Amino acid sequence: MKRFTFKEDIIAIYHTERGILLLICINLLLSIGLLVFSLTHLDSSGAIVKTGYGDIGGYRDGSWTDMLAFPLLAVIFGISHSLLALRIFHKRGGGMAKFFLIITTALIVGTFLVLLRLLGEG
Repeated sequence: MKRFTFKEDIIAIYHTERGILLLICINLLLSIGLLVFSLTHLDSSGAIVKTGYGDIGGYRDGSWTDMLAFPLLAVIFGISHSLLALRIFHKRGGGMAKFFLIITTALIVGTFLVLLRLLGEG
């Protein structure tokens, strides 16, 4: 079994599956955008902010520190999922890596939408 190497897998993706490399770049750019957007909209002066939404109870109030979950998600989606996609490419192939990256892109867009909705109600 061949060991997982970052450099060799990037080179293999560049030569064979440029779509995966494009999806990794899109995910990194979207997650950087989410990180910057979520950090610039942290309101540490506000005592109570909207931190979640439930269908039964409506919006939930909390402190601004609860909103630190969004920058954390941006880092997880940006760095961890990109490295995980390389690992999936190495183990399972290009199709699974593309599927994983498309799902990650959908999660980032969904996180943007949730954050925008919470900021709009706050």
